[in-house]
Amino acid sequence: MDAAAYAYPTCRVVVDGRDITAAITQRLIAIGLTDNRGLEADTLDIQLSDHDGRLAIPPRGATVQLWLGWSDTGLTYKGSYTVDETEHSGSPDVLSIRARSADLREGLKTKRERSWDQQTLGDVIKAIASSNGLQPVIAPSFAQIPMAHLDQANESDANLLARLGEQHDAIATVKAGRLLFMPAGKSTTASGLPLPHITLTRTDGDQHRFLQADRDSYSGVRAYYYDTNSAEKKEAIAGGGDNLKDLRHVHTDQASALNAARAEWSRLQRGTATLSYSLARGRPDLIPELTYSLTGIKDEIAAITWLGSHVAHSFTADAYTTSLELESKLPDGEEILDLAEEATDYTGVLAWYRDEKTGKESKVTAGDQTRPQRLTALYTGKTAAEKAVEKAWKKMQASETT
Repeated sequence: MDAAAYAYPTCRVVVDGRDITAAITQRLIAIGLTDNRGLEADTLDIQLSDHDGRLAIPPRGATVQLWLGWSDTGLTYKGSYTVDETEHSGSPDVLSIRARSADLREGLKTKRERSWDQQTLGDVIKAIASSNGLQPVIAPSFAQIPMAHLDQANESDANLLARLGEQHDAIATVKAGRLLFMPAGKSTTASGLPLPHITLTRTDGDQHRFLQADRDSYSGVRAYYYDTNSAEKKEAIAGGGDNLKDLRHVHTDQASALNAARAEWSRLQRGTATLSYSLARGRPDLIPELTYSLTGIKDEIAAITWLGSHVAHSFTADAYTTSLELESKLPDGEEILDLAEEATDYTGVLAWYRDEKTGKESKVTAGDQTRPQRLTALYTGKTAAEKAVEKAWKKMQASETT
């Protein structure tokens, strides 16, 4: 068969507006791209052979644009990066270039002193965006959250954004000149539109690692705050039980403390099941926060809807692979937060599943729903949810009879 009939990996590299793809094709050793979630900078690593000593070392601050793809499907733009580290080593002589997301500009790292009183979270994000010449894009669910008081004391905007994201279980990131603040784990754009759902099978991957942690290692999260009237230190709890994870930061009001506790409780629950998955054929369209269904490995893996947290692309002239770091996706909705506050004397079981045709979430129940135990994962379909609910309900009934 003609070798040209086989698809082969392709790329395009542009430095400071000049396409250098043809110049580096014979010198390319590897390209590594890590796409992170939130304000952790995306990183681009390029290794080139300098066997003849003719390569020029690019200056720090140079802008690198990258496209990745395949000969049969075309190229996908993977973003713009700023060179911040170069290394020349030998022998054999190799030029290594490391660049980071171009949107994470220096201003975000500058330490500032300011505070906000009786503002909304949206107001704070807009102020940070304005200070850095960015366009704010804030999810509606966050825009009107009241902030009684917030201090930025000798703290960079990047650190403050990361702190606010942690307190509200949000993703704060900068893309294409926009400051985005959106819910983590919801697989939606900042405006609320759903991101694509990806279905993978065992034949798509060549390596996997599935890990289930003890979901009962923590039974809830506790955050502290000071009561404005008595100056007494009080607590806000998400979840319940005796084994609580305590958050260090002390908040100025109950609402902020409860938001922080709920955010950390959601993160802990998403981490109860994780999956590393390597695709034999790289997918340049994959980014963090997409949802996945994976079949053909184990029923426990196929039953869960997965959420992308990190995506890494590895490219050479002969191969292009993509590695995914996934975590179990939680169901959406305020009802879930309400259930997180309930005691552990459950009267029934409740689970959500993702409708395969519409992508909408529905629930399956067993027993009295006055105080139901909510199963953590978002299941991939009604059948998987029904099996999980039936198993949990039988376990609950058996424990009551002993």
